[in-house]
Amino acid sequence: MPWLSWIDDSVIKFEVNSLLSNAKKAQKSAEVKFGKNVIDPFAAIFEMSGFDIDYDSWRESETTRQAQKTLQNHVGNFHQRILGSSKGWKNMKVGSVIDILSEENKILAEVKNKFNTISGGKLSDLYYSLDNLVSPKSSIYKGFTAYYVAIIPQYGKRYNRLFIPSNKEKGEKCPQNEHIREIDGASFYSLVTGSDTALEDLFDILPAVIKECSDGKYQVMETLKLKEFFSKAYK
Repeated sequence: MPWLSWIDDSVIKFEVNSLLSNAKKAQKSAEVKFGKNVIDPFAAIFEMSGFDIDYDSWRESETTRQAQKTLQNHVGNFHQRILGSSKGWKNMKVGSVIDILSEENKILAEVKNKFNTISGGKLSDLYYSLDNLVSPKSSIYKGFTAYYVAIIPQYGKRYNRLFIPSNKEKGEKCPQNEHIREIDGASFYSLVTGSDTALEDLFDILPAVIKECSDGKYQVMETLKLKEFFSKAYK
């Protein structure tokens, strides 16, 4: 049986392998660039004192933090490629105005890994970028619905609502448009796949996929504890 009904196993394995490779590259890069990056010496001294850790422990933690920051960008790309490889969807790839598209469903989307990936002041820029795609009569996407997707939502709440961010330059909210919406990751996975548990199912199979892709080298332990994080992220 396939791991998931809405995407080929070969695609999942390829994307997991790519992410594992990027994780290793991020770790090595953080180690190589550690001395080249500007480190906040004040934060370092208070972290070592306040956390009661020695220099070696602090350095290891700081290296991991820098690698995590890079890896999170790759995780966002992972979701974009998985969603864009689902049946009836297309990944528009890096450099495109939009991330994924379904001509059949008349939906396009900008996919971000976390709700705070885009700062508040830039959300109105995203709104008008989406508006310029779906509103002009001359646009090939006229009549499509544009979604701003935050895979990890704020406050662990699911939503599918109008996207009406504040426009700080004008001191008002952007106009309401039924064709411009914002949505959390779990809800968008459901919309794309037709399965209410699509994102959870993907999460649940990842330990087995990682184990197979690494020939047993990487085994994710404490899966029940990790599942608690998923439950809190998507109440």
